[in-house]
Amino acid sequence: GAGKSTLLRIVATLLAPSGGTVEVGGWALPAAADKVRPHIGVVSHQSLLYNDLTAADNLRFFGRLYGLPDLEERVELALRDVGLMARARDAVGTFSRGMLQRLTIARATMHRPDVLLFDEPFTGLDQDASAILENLLVRERETGRTVLMITHDLIRGWRLSDRIAILHRGRIDDIFQSNGITAEDFLNHYAATTRARGKAS
Repeated sequence: GAGKSTLLRIVATLLAPSGGTVEVGGWALPAAADKVRPHIGVVSHQSLLYNDLTAADNLRFFGRLYGLPDLEERVELALRDVGLMARARDAVGTFSRGMLQRLTIARATMHRPDVLLFDEPFTGLDQDASAILENLLVRERETGRTVLMITHDLIRGWRLSDRIAILHRGRIDDIFQSNGITAEDFLNHYAATTRARGKAS
């Protein structure tokens, strides 16, 4: 692949880079991984949730790991943010794919991290769940948090982002501001960039 999930795993401190440098909040990885981890939230292909626990109990568990004050308030707020307050007492094993993804997002954001990492977060979501996630991403971005989203959905990525990086065959080929380019021009630029790299290799 292009290396998108590998990049996210490196930034999430789950994988050491084989070369180059990665910094999060001024801390170099992997040396400062322990300092970086409390400041990041990760939504990957694994929810990390426990099927036999309720939605609220899952968030309480992770909230305790984060050492959060006002835990019950944080749990309720996180559930409301993703539209799952009505299912707070239901076992996660009964959740649909969309509901599971929404609870995963609540788990990753409840400690209000400075950096949010999303690996294909819209995969398997229905229209309502996608709308909730889009609103959450916009809100998180407006608070000043850094959001790194890996996606194959080029138009959605263009619409939600401030900056776009084109990662092709393990290398970032280009980084640019998304508000300075139309959707059509972006798609043409993406095609030209990846095609040129393919010919060069």
